Amino acid sequence: MPPDATTERPVVTRFAPSPTGALHIGGARTALFAWAYARGHNGKFILRLEDTDLKRSSPDSTRGIIRDMMWLGLMWDEGPKGPCMKQACDCGKGPDEDFDPYNRQIGDNGPYFQSQRAEQGIYDHYIQLLLDAGEAYEEDGAVRLKMGSHRGDIAFDDAVYGDIEVKADDLEDFVIRKGEDGGKLPTFHFAVVVDDALMGVTHVIRGQEHLSNTTKHAAIYDALAKLTNDDVTWARPTWVHTPSIMNPGGSKMSKRDKAKAARQAADDANLEIINSIEADRFNAFMNADNNDGDITLAIAEKLGLKLPEIDVNDFLASGYLPDVCLNYIALLGWNPGNDVEKFDLDFLCEHFDFDRIGKSNSTFDRDKLRSFNGDALREMSTEDFACELAGYVKAYRPDWEQHGVFNGDDWQAFCTAVQERAQTLPQPLDANAFLIADEDAIEYDFAPKAIRKAMTNSEGAGVKLLEEVRAAFDSLPEDNFGHAAHEKINELAEAAGINMGKYAQPVRIAVAGSPVTPPLNVTLDLLGKSSTLERIDRCLTAAKKHMQAST
Repeated sequence: MPPDATTERPVVTRFAPSPTGALHIGGARTALFAWAYARGHNGKFILRLEDTDLKRSSPDSTRGIIRDMMWLGLMWDEGPKGPCMKQACDCGKGPDEDFDPYNRQIGDNGPYFQSQRAEQGIYDHYIQLLLDAGEAYEEDGAVRLKMGSHRGDIAFDDAVYGDIEVKADDLEDFVIRKGEDGGKLPTFHFAVVVDDALMGVTHVIRGQEHLSNTTKHAAIYDALAKLTNDDVTWARPTWVHTPSIMNPGGSKMSKRDKAKAARQAADDANLEIINSIEADRFNAFMNADNNDGDITLAIAEKLGLKLPEIDVNDFLASGYLPDVCLNYIALLGWNPGNDVEKFDLDFLCEHFDFDRIGKSNSTFDRDKLRSFNGDALREMSTEDFACELAGYVKAYRPDWEQHGVFNGDDWQAFCTAVQERAQTLPQPLDANAFLIADEDAIEYDFAPKAIRKAMTNSEGAGVKLLEEVRAAFDSLPEDNFGHAAHEKINELAEAAGINMGKYAQPVRIAVAGSPVTPPLNVTLDLLGKSSTLERIDRCLTAAKKHMQAST
């Protein structure tokens, strides 16, 4: 029997993405499970970049994956160093957005990029051992590992899917080093085994799409174990394959989903071309010959389309909190038991194990994630919420950042007003875009029932009340205008013997184009007297024109 990983070995897990694109949320779940298992067993967690696909791998993707891992808080013990975000650090630089992970690595088992390991001849050494021992052979420039009757049946145990055995007759020889066209680089199958073995990885946690590859990996472990004196290094790890994450419709949650959504929206809009994109490229995209990310984004921007969140950075940009994302994706395939759904990372590390990973695929429910996020935002202190929202504005919403009124007490008042209903960070910004809009950008539609009731019904009763408010506001001070305006509306309502809302709703409609706003005193404080009066004047003009046209 081949040697197996034992509990006597210190636990070492790893996450080994290929830097050929952004970090998929499914990849983040793999990283989370590997990280949690290592932390829960006082082990070591390694980040390694499998970049032997030189044509598709890129430094930008590498940096993006590292930043996403840091945003999630899944810090590693060995691997490339992430960006220094401090104003001063031991590297003598400020925040290094263009940090160089290739030359800044930590750990005794590096380098942690397969391209660098290939340059050092690490893989060639072990391939030569196999060639010399007759365990592999060269054909057409490529090197293949012998399987079939030479290797015999291969059986292994997976911590989720149980005992698996493949008969020798079903096992074909396979390439472990590419030929000249592939730069004589090792294939994924060979490099991943050598790296895991030399880095002491005891538990390999990955998606079930790799389950069919595991017989090949077991064969490589067994072949190299026979040729070395170090049984521990070449002991098979514990393999843990996790179920797939699916869309609600049953399709696999894929990076292609963005392109599909953009393609469908462009088709619905009869979009024939985008000026910044060559016609041939655009047509190929529309014919589904490619899933070009640049075209996907260009279509989304042109049509105002919100693309589905697929990658970790999508969820960051959509205003989800990292701890919420981790809490939610942990539930995709793993069950903590006792009907527990909400938990922190300490709980996960303490309770995570393989016996509660299910075999069935999981459905990604964005409504549930959004609900989790809203709960977390409401549980924050107002100060923390205001800080979180301010950070989001700085990173993603220049339209709000450049609006200088949102400082100090004004910003705090706004955050206090919107926190209770926020489910994502941009939601209160989008819902209250009128606060930063130019006065002439506010549109007035008097057709909706709620607006008719507040403004134009009963021979324009609301319009008359708004005129009364306009006259009363004229004498109010600029400072603390919202509070003074609120008090004035209350005075008018008491004097008229009617509900304050009869006056307040027309004011809301005037300043926002909608009967729904944050508390009126906060809203008017944020807008200020000048903007409020200008909007009321525009609304009165529009309402009177509408009423005249309707008679």
